[in-house]
Amino acid sequence: MTGTPLGGPPGTPARPLRVGLVGYGLAGSVFHAPLIATTEGLALDTVVTSAPERQQQARTEHPDVRVVATPDELFDRAGDLDLVVIASPNKTHVPLATTALKAGLPVVVDKPVAGTAAEARELAALAEERGLLLSVFQNRRWDNDFLTLRKLLADGELGDVWRFESRFERWRPQPKGGWRESGDPAEIGGLLYDLGSHVVDQALVLFGPAVRVYAESDVRRAGAAADDDTFIAITHAGGVRSHLYVSATAAQLGPRFRVLGSRAGYVKYGLDPQEADLRDGARPGADGAEWGTEPESLWGRIGSGESPVSGGGSPVPTLPGDYPAYYAAVARALTGAGPNPVTALEAAAALDVLEAARRSARDGVAVTL
Repeated sequence: MTGTPLGGPPGTPARPLRVGLVGYGLAGSVFHAPLIATTEGLALDTVVTSAPERQQQARTEHPDVRVVATPDELFDRAGDLDLVVIASPNKTHVPLATTALKAGLPVVVDKPVAGTAAEARELAALAEERGLLLSVFQNRRWDNDFLTLRKLLADGELGDVWRFESRFERWRPQPKGGWRESGDPAEIGGLLYDLGSHVVDQALVLFGPAVRVYAESDVRRAGAAADDDTFIAITHAGGVRSHLYVSATAAQLGPRFRVLGSRAGYVKYGLDPQEADLRDGARPGADGAEWGTEPESLWGRIGSGESPVSGGGSPVPTLPGDYPAYYAAVARALTGAGPNPVTALEAAAALDVLEAARRSARDGVAVTL
């Protein structure tokens, strides 16, 4: 649902669309604020954060932006805004998105949009009823390796895909604490819902609906309270099997992607550089610098029967990553010039898998969807 076009004729807003951002932690300050501020047609208007140090950070990084302490102060100015972005802790996503939609505001919600698929579908229904955009920030659809793999699949380079392996692994032997590592179910923490939201979404985009889910989920680190080492196996309706790994306890990192097909396989190591660049203060389009590119030494390899570790196969140039494309698509959707880039119903389908994975790991069974 794109909602009522804002600003003028489709695709040509008369003024930048004013955006309110709730939350200025990692998600808000590193991902959302820089991307919003550098997207043509959008203007970061207000940041909501209660922490004094984050308020000062927001004022320093975005001097022209209004900074307020509570979401209520934002919603009191609902008539002055065109979009609300929710980048606050997971447990606040549903109540804040509900309030924004009822206030007549289109919404972008960071992943996971909700703790359950049912809640995601209720939000989608509310947005549909109000004729408003509700989009979910699944930025990993614009990772460099994912875009490259989609092109390889579209070009038929791998033949019929039999197995898709995807890893989002880290080596963090000491828990950092905070709500993301909380064992309280109300916090919607743990890696299954954090990094798992990314790898499951990517698998569903690439290979379609899941019909069967099996998972193993563990708490490995001393002092940890939430899952920090999880494996998910998905059988897709089309027959592809996805093997997905998310871990904070991987002392040796595996390939980000290993995709095996009837004609060839593709192996890619390393993470997309965009997050690291954003953390370091780089901005899309700044000084004409290229965005989302990586050196040839990190390119993946395609082949059949060779070992990529020993240099077998042929290098595949990695397409540039493109996180800015998400908010550019949101701007087009708000002006009636394009579709919602990630719908809440797509996010609900991923949550179906995550809920099934949690049940599978708990009960030691495979779950049919």
